[in-house]
Amino acid sequence: MNGLRAIIICLVVTCAAVVSPAAVAQPAGPLTPSWSVLPVPAAAPPVTVSDLAARGPDEAWATGYEHAADGLRPMLYRWDGTAWSRDTTFPGAAELGWLGKVQFVGEDVWIFHNHEGTGEILRRSANGWNAVPLPQTLWTYQDFAAVPGATWVVGEDDTGLKVLHYDGSGWTTQATPDGVLFLMGITARSADDAWAWADTSTETTVLRWDGTAWRDANVPLPPDSNVHTMLLEPSGRITIGGSQYTDGVSRTYLMTFNGHAWRTGYPPLGDTYTGGMVRGPDGALWLPMRSDRAFQSKYARVDGSRTSFSHGPERTNAIDVKPSVLARAGSALLSFGTVEIYGSKPNLMSERLGG
Repeated sequence: MNGLRAIIICLVVTCAAVVSPAAVAQPAGPLTPSWSVLPVPAAAPPVTVSDLAARGPDEAWATGYEHAADGLRPMLYRWDGTAWSRDTTFPGAAELGWLGKVQFVGEDVWIFHNHEGTGEILRRSANGWNAVPLPQTLWTYQDFAAVPGATWVVGEDDTGLKVLHYDGSGWTTQATPDGVLFLMGITARSADDAWAWADTSTETTVLRWDGTAWRDANVPLPPDSNVHTMLLEPSGRITIGGSQYTDGVSRTYLMTFNGHAWRTGYPPLGDTYTGGMVRGPDGALWLPMRSDRAFQSKYARVDGSRTSFSHGPERTNAIDVKPSVLARAGSALLSFGTVEIYGSKPNLMSERLGG
């Protein structure tokens, strides 16, 4: 009898040890990315952020403009791997205008500059800044793309759509297929591999430059949709981000081309604008989002069919935190945008994930 009692007691103790939380290590939940604040020297608010590009962990450039009393004024910031600083050494830095897309071309930095209504390309090399003027003034400057041996600026003048092409020595005007009314954006992988998304009289379409002519790329975009951005990768993979409208409601879609076929997905992103989307160092797509918390930024990570979200650091008295653009900087992600602190106008913010 005493032996049976001893056995029962041992079983009870053993079972208690098995089910006790203190006795068993709980499975760890998914790792949550941790964003950190990067201080940015204040501009004259309110401000608008245009673009962000990085060439590794020690060099990134962010562009935009201040809304001054007498008009827009360009602003340019540089990341050196340690801190953000404002650059005011480029031509026209103290004059009216704005800065748009920034790209790395070889060892140089190229930036589109609207200088008091006149378009030009700012180029920064080891010898400093210089400007390449456009051959004509346009009513609107919609987008810009640059690669070694080729530069494009798209916009409109009083005669309609204009695609201006620079080959390093001079400018020419390129024709687009019949029916194209307006080019919304352009990007390029090489001098003979450029892509643009355009409006026609009936739909949005994607065009491709093959070194000879612009042609319809026959991309099967979702019906009733538009395009926000295209990511061209050296591997040949292409990702398109945009919005599709169904019964007056907008939802975000992502299309991926693997070299053979297009695949369309609808991750749970609501109507997120995908213009700031990048391929992160982890291989996933990252997008800045409209946050559900006034005092924190929000980011989406899309990895195939899986979508997850993370928030940036809490900001005291913030009422609106808006990351606008992302860039891969080595093993880190950089974010640049605006933050509005209660009682003041929106000013600049930056955050980093990893690195």
